[in-house]
Amino acid sequence: MKPTHVSLGCLVVLLLTACSASGQSASKPTDEPGSAQPAAQTPNPSTAQPPSKQAASEQSNSGLVRVLAEMDKTAAGFRTAQADFVWDQYQKVVNDHDQQKGKVYFRRQGHEIQMAADITEPAKKYVIFSGGKVQVYQPGIDQVTEYNVAKNRAELESFLVLGFGGGGRDLLKQYDVKYLGTEQVDGVRADKLQLIPKSVKVRNNVERILLWIDPARGVSVQQQFFEPSGDYRLSKYSNIQSNEKVPDNVFKLKTDGKTKVISPQG
Repeated sequence: MKPTHVSLGCLVVLLLTACSASGQSASKPTDEPGSAQPAAQTPNPSTAQPPSKQAASEQSNSGLVRVLAEMDKTAAGFRTAQADFVWDQYQKVVNDHDQQKGKVYFRRQGHEIQMAADITEPAKKYVIFSGGKVQVYQPGIDQVTEYNVAKNRAELESFLVLGFGGGGRDLLKQYDVKYLGTEQVDGVRADKLQLIPKSVKVRNNVERILLWIDPARGVSVQQQFFEPSGDYRLSKYSNIQSNEKVPDNVFKLKTDGKTKVISPQG
């Protein structure tokens, strides 16, 4: 079993704490815009550009405005989301991929965003973020690893809602956002955004993020989180359902009195 890490960097990419010992080989995706051109940030009226570049920039900026508006519309009515996922965690130092599959759930409960992940492959595992805690349950050894993340709760929630209930205007408060055009993702012509955290604290753990947004629904179909070390997590989502009823027991671990609970410090 690989060691469990408790740094903010691990937590903000949601489930680095839940990486399994046995990974499946996966191809490394390119992080370059490629065909997703042109790329442009929020416009700066004071910057003069040649007519052709200015036209391309205006077109890209209009794309960014459109995507953020779609996300705002989705966020306004967000209650729950659920999706099948494939998570690929790449570790550069050993050039290794760990791949996990399962189902993930999000819901807004009062002022809190809750997340639950039912990991089915390669080993059964449950992860829940709720009430300022991250809990990782491994049924195979009947053990819960629990982290108190209350001091980092705001940062964690800001990552949780990326593409699932987070508004476009909120992105601009926390990130420098660049529109990278469109790319095909599993049959969806998705809008691609690059996010650079404005917070140095966050950027020291996650230096940039790529989001692929389904323009028809305003939700994320793919995400990629890059760490300064060169590690990254690529997340692919499918069978996405929005605002469907999610049972309360999804956000509760199915344990008993014999289950061992540990709380690492670090």
